[in-house]
Amino acid sequence: MTELTEPTDQRLAKGARARATIARRAAELASVEGLDGLSIGRLAADLGISKSGIATLFGTKEALQLAAVQSARETFVDRVIAPSLRTPRGAARVRDLVERWFAHIDNPPFPGGCFRVATLSEFSSKSGPVHDAVVADHDEWFTFLADEVRKARAMGELPDTDPDLLVFELDAIVSAANIARQTGDSARVNMARAIADRLLGVQA
Repeated sequence: MTELTEPTDQRLAKGARARATIARRAAELASVEGLDGLSIGRLAADLGISKSGIATLFGTKEALQLAAVQSARETFVDRVIAPSLRTPRGAARVRDLVERWFAHIDNPPFPGGCFRVATLSEFSSKSGPVHDAVVADHDEWFTFLADEVRKARAMGELPDTDPDLLVFELDAIVSAANIARQTGDSARVNMARAIADRLLGVQA
């Protein structure tokens, strides 16, 4: 039985690795050119693989776009959320999440900066599965961060803070910092960090 299934398992693993590589490159391109700017031909040329190979793995452009959204989401989780969970719950964790959020846009994994900011702007007025995936990613991050603020409040930290309002304000500040980072304006990135620190009660 092992001899019969091993080749299949190897093919599945190889296919999963290929999908992950293509999805990652798709996210990189989409951060600059938009999800609608993705093309199988461009990805095939960039990665040195056949267009038919990409088509076989994803089937449609929409499936490729959704894979790019998921890849970017996983990158954000790996860089921002997962490491912060090692910080004790409370205000310290909230501040660590925000600091890593800033680091994510100040040292971006994608050439176009923050994938979420770029794709929200592109798909906010559209409809369909890709719009739904982009909005869900944004909303789930908002919910997660607001819940962490609520936990801090329950511990007697971050008093007199409206969690939803705070997260909304932080998102606006980080989005502005992302634009400043992409235009080379480090002074405004530092201003954004200072505003976020003030909102979170960080002493200068």
